[in-house]
Amino acid sequence: MIEAGKGVVIASGNTSALRGKANFAGFAPTKAAQRVLAEAIARELGPKGIHVAYVVIDAVIDLAWTRKMRPDAPDEYFIKPAAIADEIWHVAHQERSAWSFNVEVRPFGETW
Repeated sequence: MIEAGKGVVIASGNTSALRGKANFAGFAPTKAAQRVLAEAIARELGPKGIHVAYVVIDAVIDLAWTRKMRPDAPDEYFIKPAAIADEIWHVAHQERSAWSFNVEVRPFGETW
């Protein structure tokens, strides 16, 4: 990518990358470190034409096993995998003059 002067690296994480919560003390620092590492890489590779971004998925992903865990949750509680993919595709194909780094996705029914 450096030789070509273009490319995209996108890392994904969750809300723990931005804030710690009770009962997540062992997990949150790892996600925060992942985000900070991606930011450092973005600052190094951006000037070389490589777009690096971090996508925070602040949601329960709509999968068969997550539906079983939350059988009473309304559809608005879940984020669709295809919607996540669409947003990541959008970030990966942004105009160079307006690259995003930190992007958050969540379902509209999410209380945040």
